[in-house]
Amino acid sequence: MARFAVELVFGDDQEARLAVRPAHREYLSGLVAKGVLLVAGPWADQTGALLVYEVADEAELREVLAADPYTPAGVVAATRVHEWQTLTGTWA
Repeated sequence: MARFAVELVFGDDQEARLAVRPAHREYLSGLVAKGVLLVAGPWADQTGALLVYEVADEAELREVLAADPYTPAGVVAATRVHEWQTLTGTWA
């Protein structure tokens, strides 16, 4: 399994994002239940979010991201994906 830190940068249309946010959060809850999503949350200034996934590989991650309701809604301006090698801490 691989871990990925994903940074979402929200687009300017906050109203559109807030409209789809309940579906986005429900989707994330399902991923948590499956053990795919380890942690997620928005930046305090609401300009984006950080999510940490544990999946087989980047191809699976891309499928997970594509299925997120935020993707077809077009409310994310940029997505930054980094494979993350945890070295110490409770997740290592």
